[in-house]
Amino acid sequence: MTDRPLTLMAVHAHPDDEATGTGGVLARYAAEGIRTVLVTCTDGGCGDGPGGVKPGDPGHDPAAVALMRRQELEASCEVLKISDLEMLDYADSGMMGWPSNDAPGSFWQTPVSEGAERLAELMRHYRPDVVVTYDENGFYGHPDHIQAHRITMAALEMTTLTPKVYWTTMPRSGMRRFREIMREFGEDMPEPDPAETAALAEIGLPDDEITTWVDTTAFSGQKFDALAAHASQGENIFFLKMGKERFGELMGMETFVRVQDTTGTAVPENDLFAGLR
Repeated sequence: MTDRPLTLMAVHAHPDDEATGTGGVLARYAAEGIRTVLVTCTDGGCGDGPGGVKPGDPGHDPAAVALMRRQELEASCEVLKISDLEMLDYADSGMMGWPSNDAPGSFWQTPVSEGAERLAELMRHYRPDVVVTYDENGFYGHPDHIQAHRITMAALEMTTLTPKVYWTTMPRSGMRRFREIMREFGEDMPEPDPAETAALAEIGLPDDEITTWVDTTAFSGQKFDALAAHASQGENIFFLKMGKERFGELMGMETFVRVQDTTGTAVPENDLFAGLR
């Protein structure tokens, strides 16, 4: 036995990603006395600026946006009771195909080995029992999410650690319900073109391929407030329009695919720390 606390490390791409996909587990496990470590890889500088100004538009200042998003991230961490925040501070690469993908110093342009070594140092320091990040496609194809996946898996190979490793996902049944609620709260939204519809249909996994279903309904209020802390980002407004009750109904279950395990715990499981306590 050891006095070292059980530790969860979540590796995310941007400020606000921690709240959307893992806000529930971060809040739940913090409440259970588990140390929660958030690694945020980029500065979020390609996010919306004040007043919703978009990257590349007049008045968009990436450095000012990054500073604002750092402050929002710290507020989110306080809401979720995250124990430790680590910022790698790579430049936000923007969406796939943006010119910022090619900018020197962007996360997408950073050699995987470089990012992985920095992350491996953090893993050696915190010695996480559970590591959470994205799948190979970064869940929906964002270059920084893909890069976060790559450096996480490479960093694990650089260490002698054997944590349980999970990739975030969403059940296809949940995606259908999500789209229905989006239409309910966004009646003026244009219908997606067939290519976009096909791409959306590939997000997430069939329900029977999901290994881990963690009920975080009791912490959905904290998750909602953590998203609200990232008020500058327009994409979060949809979630906030729901109100806390509907938000909890839709976002109270967080789902994962277990890709590394030494505990032998049977799946499906309902706890990232199953077999570790």
